[in-house]
Amino acid sequence: MLQLVNVSKSYAQRGVVFENIDLHVSRGQSLAITGPSGSGKTTLLNIIGLMDHPDSGDVLFQGSSILKLDADESAHYRNRNIGFVFQDHLLLPHLSIMENILLPLLAPGNSENEFKEKTDYALFLMEKTGISSLRDKFPFQISGGEAQRVTLVRALVNKPSLLLADEPTGSLDSHNAELLGNLLRNLNEELGVTLIVVTHSSDLASMMRSKLRLTGGKLIK
Repeated sequence: MLQLVNVSKSYAQRGVVFENIDLHVSRGQSLAITGPSGSGKTTLLNIIGLMDHPDSGDVLFQGSSILKLDADESAHYRNRNIGFVFQDHLLLPHLSIMENILLPLLAPGNSENEFKEKTDYALFLMEKTGISSLRDKFPFQISGGEAQRVTLVRALVNKPSLLLADEPTGSLDSHNAELLGNLLRNLNEELGVTLIVVTHSSDLASMMRSKLRLTGGKLIK
């Protein structure tokens, strides 16, 4: 599904982040990428999600380079294929939980029938993640663990084939971190969504079927 070929990235102030990274991710795989702070884990995830571009190399999604896409095509690629979960939930405070979840469906390209189908899918996901009772509440009325589950459902509502999670348990206590980790693993297995998790947590990394470590500018097993 996803292939990185000789991908390198550097910044003027930081210097080389990583060099000649190769990565192959199969459909339905769950992969944890660990490594020290500043090693480039988030940068790597942002390149996969077209939030950033490498200095050299190529990124192939389902056999085609995504680096050649223009701005509109990049936005369409992200909206149709990628779900993002970040450490901070980034919920809009003036919208209800249900409205926050349905936000990705407002992007151009969703027909009325698709909107109805994916709204039903959102309700299914809310039931599966135990947040159905929160639909009419607002972000300030729910806990951090609940907010991360809302973020997870929002990331999945467009039925992406690839879910990118950047330190998704970083702001949670151990109990809620374990709950979210189990949810990620179960949804990967049950829905078949490919999952790449960047994390400092050895517990979360151990829940994934594959693990790699980014250190010294290289990805190692």
